[in-house]
Amino acid sequence: MTALWNVDAVLLDMDGTLLDTEKVYFDSLVAALTGFGFGDDAAAICHAMVGLPGPVCEAMLRKHYGADFPLADVSQAYATNRDRMFRAGLPLKPGTLDLLDGLAAADRPMAIVTSSARRTAESHLTLAGIRKRFDMLFTIDDVTHGKPDPELYLKAAAHLGVAPQDCVAVEDSNHGVAAAHAAGAITLMVPDMAPPTEESRARCAAVLPDLNAVLAMLRERGALA
Repeated sequence: MTALWNVDAVLLDMDGTLLDTEKVYFDSLVAALTGFGFGDDAAAICHAMVGLPGPVCEAMLRKHYGADFPLADVSQAYATNRDRMFRAGLPLKPGTLDLLDGLAAADRPMAIVTSSARRTAESHLTLAGIRKRFDMLFTIDDVTHGKPDPELYLKAAAHLGVAPQDCVAVEDSNHGVAAAHAAGAITLMVPDMAPPTEESRARCAAVLPDLNAVLAMLRERGALA
């Protein structure tokens, strides 16, 4: 018999989990780096940054490419590429609406927990048409340390008035999984750009193919009862 979970809230990552944005970020930055002559290992460094906050990514770029790295110019080119792609539409990941509908029907508290800035989260959720579904957003602006530090998840649980171990966290990246697991949450991973490491697999209650599978598991474990 499948063990049931005691779940008081569901905490959802945004980019790469609900919104199909990580490939846009990745392609935009690779193009920007290539345009400035850093294309040889651009894909590798961009993969390493998936799921990390912007300031951490900037520090990684400076460390990797050296003191003369034109961060401001590359950042501007990245933003131009990204915004051009987003104007074509900001798609949801498969199963996003079904999962949100299922959580709402069960009256299960939920919140966004993202490494993005609040301004970005507000904009992207609005463009994707799902901003009104969330009463609470927890962003990098709300904490001192972003993912993989657990601070975001601990803050979200505290504001919801629930214990972290009674939360399910849904993440797409290895850094996000590390944050959720360190907070004590029941962690589910739906991989996006980066495959799960063996360490991430060990930290997760399950690694699932899509958000429809997340919804099915929540129902199976009695989390929506």
